[in-house]
Amino acid sequence: MGPTRILLADDHVLVSHGVRATLEAQFEIVGLAGDGKALVEAAEALRPDAIVLDIGMPVLNGFEAAQRIRKFLPAIKLIFLSQHRDPAYLRQTLRIGASGYVLKSEAAEELQHALAAVMRGEVFISPAFGEQVIANLWNRSKEVSNETLELTGRQREILQLIVEGRVNKEVADCLQVSLKTVEFHRARLMHKLGARTAAELAKVALQRGLITE
Repeated sequence: MGPTRILLADDHVLVSHGVRATLEAQFEIVGLAGDGKALVEAAEALRPDAIVLDIGMPVLNGFEAAQRIRKFLPAIKLIFLSQHRDPAYLRQTLRIGASGYVLKSEAAEELQHALAAVMRGEVFISPAFGEQVIANLWNRSKEVSNETLELTGRQREILQLIVEGRVNKEVADCLQVSLKTVEFHRARLMHKLGARTAAELAKVALQRGLITE
């Protein structure tokens, strides 16, 4: 068997190239993606063994991109490489089937070990979270998963772009849909999340783990 084929996704070019330099001696890097939509397209075209991805990416965040990818690559190994130390983000990645969560501050020391572990079928979480936090995550994982708000794929796309500050016309142009479609879904999102403004929408969506900061 050849080396494990890895797809990388981060909207910061320097981070992507740094991760590539860290991994390429041991793994085959098959591609780099700069946003969530590009990641989904690359995953479908390249069919890698594992994906190392950030949470906060434009167009589609890492959560949504990962969920879409798992629909056509259900056995894919997902390792989130993130700056977020809040356990809420870690819980969300586990809910959508991630195999690993590595803090960016620890990537140089941990990422290769994380990839080796997940390819053996293990789950790797940065030890920096602490044993108690990790134990609580496993204890609560089933309960937390039941709290997830159900949104359609289109609603998640529109939500992400609204939170990024795009007005309705910009959202429509970006997604190549009609303005009326955006207005309809925006109204549905406001209703589902109990928000009256874009700022409230962003706050509630962040609290529920639907978007990233």
